[in-house]
Amino acid sequence: MNAETCPSHPAPLIILASASPRRAELLQKIGLPFQVIPSGHGEEGEFPVDPELRALSLARVKARDVARRFKEGLVIGADTLVAVEDLVLGKPRDREEAGRFLRSLRGKLHRVMTGVAVVEAGSLKEEAAVEVTWVKMRAFSDEEVEAYLQTGEPFDKAGGYAIQGRGALFIEAIHGDYSNVVGLPLGKLRTLLLKFGVDPLRRIFC
Repeated sequence: MNAETCPSHPAPLIILASASPRRAELLQKIGLPFQVIPSGHGEEGEFPVDPELRALSLARVKARDVARRFKEGLVIGADTLVAVEDLVLGKPRDREEAGRFLRSLRGKLHRVMTGVAVVEAGSLKEEAAVEVTWVKMRAFSDEEVEAYLQTGEPFDKAGGYAIQGRGALFIEAIHGDYSNVVGLPLGKLRTLLLKFGVDPLRRIFC
């Protein structure tokens, strides 16, 4: 890609510490050159109960895990959670849980939270933030839930639905950053990258 690089600073290696194809697609759409090196860190362990803080903590852990393997470059970590009333929903473990997630969301307003962390390898300098988007589901039927489960789409998505896929058919309204619901809030990510001299909008790497 054509990029403007400061004379004394070559374009940094940018690493996405996630195996999510949705996050990779979002980075591709903004023209950011990157490599995918998933974090080996799972979601086990002690993390904050508050879902926003939990998403942020998980993003940081994932980015740090990969950043420690390199001497230079910027590592992007992310984690998405869905919260409705007192329930916090990650990725459903099986068909039954996916169905429960969807039924808990129907007809209700819920929060989608993505924690994003950018860690500089070598120095381990870190910038992180969390984005929150509100999504209202329409009152879909049990039959529609079953039809959606048949597609196989819910099973690796936070909350059990994909807003960029057939899950969009369940959405009544969205308030906030759409890319956040997909899995990576691009506006928030740019704000973090700017602190490291990287601007995807102008394709500047300083």
